[in-house]
Amino acid sequence: MTRADHGLPAREVLHQLDRVAAELADKFHGVFGPETVKRYVQETYDLLAADATIAVHLPVLAARFARERLTDLGKTQGLIRSTVPQVLFVCVHNAGRSQMAAALLDHHTSGRIVVRSAGSRPAGDTPAIITVALAELGVAMVEPYPKPLTDEAIHASDVVVTTGCGDACPVYQGKRYLDWDVEDPADKPLAQIRPIRDELDRRVRLLVEELLA
Repeated sequence: MTRADHGLPAREVLHQLDRVAAELADKFHGVFGPETVKRYVQETYDLLAADATIAVHLPVLAARFARERLTDLGKTQGLIRSTVPQVLFVCVHNAGRSQMAAALLDHHTSGRIVVRSAGSRPAGDTPAIITVALAELGVAMVEPYPKPLTDEAIHASDVVVTTGCGDACPVYQGKRYLDWDVEDPADKPLAQIRPIRDELDRRVRLLVEELLA
């Protein structure tokens, strides 16, 4: 078990992960076998637990993230069809720029674009001030917890937008990358985060116009 498991007794964690695996096995029946689903659920839990600071809700977060990963894997293998574009936002900690950009894109498109976000070195949690900055525009966080960058998320995306992860972001041939040079909001007060949020919003709106033209 990982250092985050102190949030729940080990037996309860295993019980919840088994339940998550069973539910996802039903959802992906005919796409992935139960063993593949169970492996992804456990691996996803371990990935999140490695950096988590609050462990009690990890099985729930693992369920959401495992579902995303299996969906993306199905897309890359041609087992799941998708008719809408998918965008992945990446930064170092997935706690500021990439989270805001993902929330803004989701807000402006209402499901017409699939959005993902991830970090090359994800943080333990997303600062509350990021949520506050978005709420000022009436925007809710998509998935307000940092997630690690995975290969299936990159392969399933039509556009990968990096916002300051440098060489830590893997580059695959044939994949479209955009690099947005936007200031890091980490440790900044709300007054300094607002211009960063607004710049991300401007860039997101332009990307939406292009992808949905």
